[in-house]
Parts: sequence; structure tokens; C-alpha cells
Amino acid sequence: MMRARKPTCGRVPAFLRRLCFLLVASLGASTPVWAQVVQTPNFHDQAQRAPEPDLSARTRIRFLTSVDYPPFNFLDGRGQLAGFHVDLARAICEELNVTAICQIEARPFADLAGALESGEGDAVIAGLAITADNRARFAFTQPFFRYPARLAVPKGSDLGGPLALGLPDVEVGVVANGAHAAMLQSFFPKARAVPFESAEKAQEALRAGRVKALFGDGVALSFWLGSEAAAGCCEFLGGPYLSDRFLGEGLAIAVRADDPQLAAAFDYAIGRIVREGGLSELLLRYFPISAF
Repeated sequence: MMRARKPTCGRVPAFLRRLCFLLVASLGASTPVWAQVVQTPNFHDQAQRAPEPDLSARTRIRFLTSVDYPPFNFLDGRGQLAGFHVDLARAICEELNVTAICQIEARPFADLAGALESGEGDAVIAGLAITADNRARFAFTQPFFRYPARLAVPKGSDLGGPLALGLPDVEVGVVANGAHAAMLQSFFPKARAVPFESAEKAQEALRAGRVKALFGDGVALSFWLGSEAAAGCCEFLGGPYLSDRFLGEGLAIAVRADDPQLAAAFDYAIGRIVREGGLSELLLRYFPISAF
């Protein structure tokens, strides 16, 4: 079963679980039409104003998640379920005044879709990918989180001017044969891509000065920038860069296809959480390192 695309993060070490970033964006005029501009870390559509949902007929709302996707869902030092997704589910239940009937249960990620379809849960909040196949099986809320690509450069880099021109002839490291390699070619066709077999090798090349910049997953790069491995060498430049085509639609909550009312209720709650500043608070709690 596919998880929402997080191309180069993998499983992050425990000491990096709470290192991430707030998402804001500004894309240049040369950005392809399918790349979307984001001006706030809250991706939820604030133009919608739905009526307050009535969930009084429900006796239980069961959220299913996993424990292998920090900082979104994991077991904390006490062995308790924690993470951005977990706290968001609790905030949704509180906003809908259904905390008393809400439950959050962890299962292996591979079992989540089947458990939802069989009625063992009412919603999956664990990064289930928003693909055509999954849309045929489930109803989704609006995405509430998106993954950006970012450029990392050595501190004090003079690439600000070349960036505005599309990085002509600039050597940019990138993991070979992945989404970011294709995205680099599309966003910066004038740059000279330098492929590496892993993100770690690309990061080391940037730190050692063997490439002028590194283009990759913003979440993974923000983890790295705050780590001992980076040793304070580097920083972000430009971006972030967002694209459904290369990076997917982001994170949303899945419910059964025959229960769109529940997805609509969650969208209502998330919209209120965003307007009241609750989503920004959660982002700060779990992603305290700002990339901007």
C-alpha cells in the first residue's frame, strides 16, 4: 500500500523526530503551471464555509494510524502514541465536540487500508497516498500538509543572483533517478545536475564543496541541516517548490467511500482549527526548525 510521497526521508532517527519546518512559499514567474504557490503553512482551503456537521447519531469514531512515520505518528519515550497526526485527530474530535466517542488506534501501516474497508476503523490518519486507486476505494479530506522540494547551499553562498536566472551551469547535486531529479530538470533546466546514489552522499558532497547546491526533499534536508552531520555548514535558498506532478497531493485523512459525511465533518473541523491558529501551533510543536 502506498504512503503519501515523502521521497528521501525514510525512517528518521529519534533525535531528529521533531526537526522539520513551517511551510511557506514563493515561486518565480518561470514556475510551470502545474506547480502551486503556497503563501501560508495552512494548506486547507479557507474559501469554503460549510455548515456545522451533525454527528449526534454516531456512537464511536475510530481513527487508525501507524507508529513508523515520525514526526507524524510514532511511539514516544513512554511508549505512548504521539505525533502530529495524533494531535490533529484529537483536535478534530474536540472541535466537533465528539471527544468522548473518539478513539485512536495504531496498526501496521500495511494493514490500515484493509482495516478501514472492513469497518475496523472509521478513518485513517497516517499518510495514505492520495492516488487514483485510493480515491476509488476511499473518500479523502482536503490535504492539510504538503511536501516541498528545497535547494540547500553552503552558508554565505553567492547563488542568489544565479537562482533568479535559473541556476545556469551551476552544479546541483540530486539523488539519481528519482522525483527530485526529474523536478530539478523541469524547474531548473539550465542547471548542471550532478547525480548521487543516495541523499547522504549528496549531502556530504554539498558539505565538502563538491557541488554548489543540493536539490531534494525539504523535510529530509531540514532534518539534515539541524543535525550533527551537517555541522552548521548549509542553509536553504529560494523556494520551497511544490508540485502535485512530482511530489503528490500531500497528506489527508481517508474514510470509507460510503461515508463522505465524515470526511466533510473533518474538513469543517480542520477549517476551524486553521482559522483559530491551531494547525500552526501543531506545526510549531512538531516542526520547530523554520526553513525560512
